[in-house]
Amino acid sequence: MTMKYPKEYLDEIKLRVKVSQVVGKYVQLKKRGKEFIGLSPFKNEKTPSFTVNDEKGFYHCFSTSEHGNIFDFLMKTKSLRFGEAVKALASEAGMEIYKFTKYDKEKDERFNKYKKILKEYLDHFQKQLFDEKNSFALNYLKKRKLSNEVIKKFNLGYVPANNYFDELIKKYSLEDIKLTGLYYYIEKNNKYVDRFKNRIIFPIFNLSGDVVAFGGRIINGDNLAKYINSPETEFFKKGRQLFNLNFAKDERSVSKEVIIVEGYMDVLSLYSNGIKNVISNSGTALTENQINLIWKFFSDPIICLDGDKSGQQAALRIAERLFSLINEENRIYFSILEEGKDPDDIIKDLGKEGFTKFLDNKTIIQSFIWESYVSKINTSNPYEVAKFEKQMRKLCISIKDETLKKYILEDFLNKINKLTPNVNSKINFSFAKRKNFKVLNETKKIHLQKKNLTRENLVEYSILYIMIFYGGAVKKNIESISNIRFSNLESEELKNTLISLIKSNVTEKEIENKALKANSNLVKNIIENSNLKMIINKKNYDQIRELFLDFTSDLLEGLNKKKIESLEKKLINNMEEKAYSELLKLKSQINRE
Repeated sequence: MTMKYPKEYLDEIKLRVKVSQVVGKYVQLKKRGKEFIGLSPFKNEKTPSFTVNDEKGFYHCFSTSEHGNIFDFLMKTKSLRFGEAVKALASEAGMEIYKFTKYDKEKDERFNKYKKILKEYLDHFQKQLFDEKNSFALNYLKKRKLSNEVIKKFNLGYVPANNYFDELIKKYSLEDIKLTGLYYYIEKNNKYVDRFKNRIIFPIFNLSGDVVAFGGRIINGDNLAKYINSPETEFFKKGRQLFNLNFAKDERSVSKEVIIVEGYMDVLSLYSNGIKNVISNSGTALTENQINLIWKFFSDPIICLDGDKSGQQAALRIAERLFSLINEENRIYFSILEEGKDPDDIIKDLGKEGFTKFLDNKTIIQSFIWESYVSKINTSNPYEVAKFEKQMRKLCISIKDETLKKYILEDFLNKINKLTPNVNSKINFSFAKRKNFKVLNETKKIHLQKKNLTRENLVEYSILYIMIFYGGAVKKNIESISNIRFSNLESEELKNTLISLIKSNVTEKEIENKALKANSNLVKNIIENSNLKMIINKKNYDQIRELFLDFTSDLLEGLNKKKIESLEKKLINNMEEKAYSELLKLKSQINRE
């Protein structure tokens, strides 16, 4: 259990105990300048990539990106909880163990009793599994090709119908027993009944090797749920535990991959066939806490689910829920099985080598999401494609890693362009990345003829043209342009004049006349160079409004890109927090668009 220690207390330990002193007990270190170097404890390697810096108080592994202080090192290499690491290092530093509050002590005492009851429960029912009168339970496991070695390795047991509650109540209080979730109360009979009776039990261990919960598989009783799990307790949260991670984590030096399956038996079957980097989320939806826990040991988890409709839907929900968490170091893959097959079936049919080859065809999360969504749409239907693009953008925006977000969004948009080549054909125009490419292409041709105009001028003229002659169409959207500053004073003044006129409910003819009066030369320039008359002559108000919004968005994006370039140059010389925050905001805005 993690305790909250005062920062001063932890800092004192760090001052007294060097990183090299702690690491040197487990890794052979050689001095190199101000640092020490050795072979990584996190990965099998021949060339040393693991460094220790006492001056800065950290270790770093270049081959796995593992990084941390003395507490992190013990937690990651010795599977200690934070509190356990602190106590061990405090002792080494010659300091007294920190005394916590009364509440902390009481919770720790409750946890110790909790562990003790569950351990006694497990020990008793492990023996029951090998009792001759329960041979049918052991035979079931044997038929599933589980050896005695695997059965004992995973501490499997069997709970017969007779009640062990009467034995436990002799040693522990009712409150302590109730806390474990092992029994439920039947008021009619005034009796506590074993939750796992007539079931094979699969103990769930935390990373420290303490049993904290159970899963149960029914042997006799067709009307009952095949599998059940312990209810959540003060010390067992389903969304924070994973079956077999306590053993699987030892494989992190062998592989950066771990296979995530649904059931206990899937784990045991794969393990029995030599695949040890396998865990289970025990039939519950994979949570953010669980994936972050997995990433502490494995960078590339593979979620392996049934290939039926419900399995695929479950996989997509997981992908959508966890997509925001991926980063350049930690990924998520999916491997969807044949319909009606589970990992146990595959390993029995193909063996270890065949199953491994099957996993080679895994799909990374962004590709899995893309394939899942695109398979459901009619690419010739613009409404479906539009909805699809919005969904893809929304998912990408959720990614917390800003750099990865940028590239995955770009990848999705490129794929959408290929789906709809006639709509999304690429053009060499700095502002053009949206729908009305025909219009923008024609505008570009004008620009090539009018070399005295910049591309930015060209887009501004197009916006002003629509405001002068079609003010009624854009009245509801006029605020979209109000905060965008035009490139020269004349255009900016005309823009503001037009905004006021459009808001004042005058006719379009009046807007045109007053615009000419305000700056006739500029208006003539706009008419000559925007050349929109022939393009929008047959369009209705909705189409013109859409065109106006496209030009506005393109102009804003162009301006934002200029700001980004300016900020990036500024940050090269001076890394200001304010400038960096503004840069991230602008990049995020462009990605959303």
